[in-house]
Amino acid sequence: MHVIGLTGGIGSGKSTVAELFAQHGVPVIDTDLIAHALTRGPSPAMTQIAHTFGPEFIAPDGSLRRDVMRAHVFRQPDARQRLEHILHPAIHDAASAALAHLPAHTAYALLVVPLLYETGDYDDLVDRVLVIDCDEATQMARVLLRPGLSREIAQAIMAQQWPRQRRLAAADDVLNNEGNLHTLALQISTLNQRYLRWDY
Repeated sequence: MHVIGLTGGIGSGKSTVAELFAQHGVPVIDTDLIAHALTRGPSPAMTQIAHTFGPEFIAPDGSLRRDVMRAHVFRQPDARQRLEHILHPAIHDAASAALAHLPAHTAYALLVVPLLYETGDYDDLVDRVLVIDCDEATQMARVLLRPGLSREIAQAIMAQQWPRQRRLAAADDVLNNEGNLHTLALQISTLNQRYLRWDY
């Protein structure tokens, strides 16, 4: 089985692309969903977060108070590194286990990692990297449609990610997501056929 690492800047359309690949029967493992699962309630990761950051970051049900943590990480960049030090190894292990449990006949799987290049943690798991691309203005417009994300926080998140040109230079494959959903779906259908053949 081959693994495609799917990445792109915030607002590039990773979730939409993952859904379209899933419609072709491709297994999708999303590290954002893993991170949410790890911080949804009491867990070893949440115990570490409480110990490192304090009880004010933990909701009564034991889950992470995401809005509080997002604001804290925005104000103190070193806090982001401490949080990633706790979460990233656990996310990697869960992603690796999920891939290992896929059926043996699986041709390829999609591993969605927003910070794939930035962390460098997934080189051992992915065979090719697919970057979803759109310009920064499009990214920002999409991000500002999300509840709870200000322009200031969105800019801070974008600053933590590789610049667009650096991502494109490192990519094995690129999906342009400036157009409509139909155009995107056609690109994905073509890529899916290439990945199934795997004539690289």
